[in-house]
Amino acid sequence: MDNTSTYDAPFSIEEILSTDPENFLAAARKVASFQYLHNNIYRQWVDVLGKGHTKSTPSTNSFIFLPISFFKTHRLIVSFAVPEIIFTSSGTSGLQTSCHPVYKLDWYQKSFTAAFKLFYGDPADWAIIGLLPAYLERKGSSLVMMVEELIAASRHKDSGLLLYDFAGLSELLKRREAAGQKTWLIGVTYALLDFAAQYPMPLQHTVVLETGGMKGRKKEITRMEVQEELKKAFQLPALHSEYGMTELLSQAYSAGNGRFVCAPWMKVMVRKEDDPLLIHTTGTGALCIIDLANMYSCSFIATDDIGTVHADGSFEILGRMDNSDTRGCSLLSL
Repeated sequence: MDNTSTYDAPFSIEEILSTDPENFLAAARKVASFQYLHNNIYRQWVDVLGKGHTKSTPSTNSFIFLPISFFKTHRLIVSFAVPEIIFTSSGTSGLQTSCHPVYKLDWYQKSFTAAFKLFYGDPADWAIIGLLPAYLERKGSSLVMMVEELIAASRHKDSGLLLYDFAGLSELLKRREAAGQKTWLIGVTYALLDFAAQYPMPLQHTVVLETGGMKGRKKEITRMEVQEELKKAFQLPALHSEYGMTELLSQAYSAGNGRFVCAPWMKVMVRKEDDPLLIHTTGTGALCIIDLANMYSCSFIATDDIGTVHADGSFEILGRMDNSDTRGCSLLSL
């Protein structure tokens, strides 16, 4: 007799993080089956769309993606789980925010740590600085937790989170640049723009990474304009970017060419706005995300972002769907 509990996930987090790209879709189908059984909201959505049980679905087109807005209106967690933490999104005044109940916090911690190592190497090799004033001024930010954990992993005396001490940040960067020391500066877009306007300087040993977010603090400008303004202020050949959100436990990164690359346990697909059931692995349309680390909430999310997915799996963000809420950590329109 099989004594495995029906509550057991099909994969451990270690297995998720070692996902073979060749086996991604097979793994995703097992996750879809698990979530169909244990996530009541996801099961109801799948049934409403008439697809039934997803266990034996043979193709990419068979995945059913839950609208991201459900994180604002429903409790998206498997029925047997009590969350260890609830992440909440930032949002402009008057807009309902998303909530992501996380059953196992270490899944998130292991996911973002593995992604950082994949794209940037050991955190201990960097001084990690977070310029995240708006996020530090509220509770429930998954981004703040990620940066705090990376700062702890860096174990560097210059690492830390900053609010509005631009003068202190300027002196720190100048000192590290003079010493040729590696620095990873992650900031919300409007704060980086403010800092760049007040303290432009050449940066040769610093990776500057913007994580989106204008939040009505400035006139909305395009991502290309942001990139050019920050590259000019810091004399950088490229500006890095992060694609993440409250509803995900994984991130994608761009090294400055406008294309985001996912970790192996995350995949971006595209759907047509007029036919949400028609999913393609490449092309332009509304983006759908499979995040296998979202095992205990929902791994299949239909976002409000419009973008292009390329043959190599990388993707670009082109803007937002009409009538979608402005996301506090969203990427800017092109």
